[in-house]
Amino acid sequence: MTPTLQIIPLPYQENPLGYFAALRDRPGAVLLDSGRPAAPGGRYDILSSDPLSLLTFDAPGSDSTGNDQAPFDVQQALLDGLPHDLPNSDLPFLGGLIGYWGYDLGCHQKPIAGRARRVVDLPASRVGLYDWALIQDHHEQASWLVAAPERQAQVLGRLERRLAPVADFRLIEPFSGELSRKEYLARFNAVQRYIRDGDCYQINLSQRFSAPFRGDLWDAYQRLRLATPTPFSGFLAWEDKAILSLSPERFLRCHEAKVEARPIKGTRPRGTTPEQDQRLADSLMTSLKDRAENVMIVDLLRNDLGRVCRPGSVRVPQLCALESYANVHHLVSIVTGELRPDERPLDLLAAAFPGGSITGAPKLRAMQIIDELEPSRRSAYCGSLGYVDVRGRMDTSIAIRTAVADRGRLHLWGGGGLVADSRGEDEYDETLDKIRHLMGALAEDKKHNME
Repeated sequence: MTPTLQIIPLPYQENPLGYFAALRDRPGAVLLDSGRPAAPGGRYDILSSDPLSLLTFDAPGSDSTGNDQAPFDVQQALLDGLPHDLPNSDLPFLGGLIGYWGYDLGCHQKPIAGRARRVVDLPASRVGLYDWALIQDHHEQASWLVAAPERQAQVLGRLERRLAPVADFRLIEPFSGELSRKEYLARFNAVQRYIRDGDCYQINLSQRFSAPFRGDLWDAYQRLRLATPTPFSGFLAWEDKAILSLSPERFLRCHEAKVEARPIKGTRPRGTTPEQDQRLADSLMTSLKDRAENVMIVDLLRNDLGRVCRPGSVRVPQLCALESYANVHHLVSIVTGELRPDERPLDLLAAAFPGGSITGAPKLRAMQIIDELEPSRRSAYCGSLGYVDVRGRMDTSIAIRTAVADRGRLHLWGGGGLVADSRGEDEYDETLDKIRHLMGALAEDKKHNME
């Protein structure tokens, strides 16, 4: 007999940390976090655990056995097999897939040489099939449990558990870069040669930093969330691995066949005074270089969406608007479309993956150059976190401002789009500006701060 989902109210909380703290040690626990109350723009938190099944894919070159079938096709088959008797509700998630799709999954789907070393040993993708969720709606200031009666009893029991103390997180050594400034600039110059030769118009070049750590990554996530609240955050942890994402960037949203992408290109740090902050914002808004970067990626996304959207439906209702976050200003555009009747959200994700804002243009050649110039693979960084609901709804982020834990080390990446008139020293500094606050929050001595 198909289980009937019910929607019951729970006490509303300003942020999801209390609820998730009671669930985070469960198998497959996942938090999609809107960053409220501090982050602008987000509306829903989605929490779940104990998936009916868990599906992982490994990129070529991994030590574990991957699935040889097309990842998005297998995920769609898993989603189609979810038994459901759904209530009438406008909540974003009534069961389906939640997880991540790493940047390396995109390399697996395209003719990429695979020169970059595999340093971080996470699967290229890991998604669970979930039949329940705890959802917080911050516009309505309401919390809901979506679950069949048996699941309700399990979840409510777990939410009442006494929580174990959280072990303080600390770095054993400071973050160290994989590239020196000189090595980054050599790669910057290589990108400039490719642009001059006509191979590409823009390349998103990143660099990786890493540090050994001790303690609880849940404590680390809470520090990051406090330091840089963003509307597309997320936390997943299993075994010795975790993804701690503080992303400001939506990749793709699909609701009732209406598609939206929100690419970010163009960044300035926030100022230390209101006057300096305004000057930095004005500098970004009037920068021809940053605007050109953004417009290139908008054109790329229009092409990606055009593969699966109705002809003539792709539009750009917002081009290069300023959005300001706790630590940076960004230029953000919006690209919309209407999904064709024969296409589904996972088809949309496959058509546009990975996001053009973190590859460059044209996308395939940009990814090949990234594989040549970046010493190690990006893992989950620059992939996507999000959900795909059984009703055909989807929301995903671009996994920037994202830390990845593996075997006792924490990895952070900073990157930026390079175009013909980019300046190497400025671009190097921008990669650090984007993650400086993350590094600082992780390096804080909690005991010292309490004295």
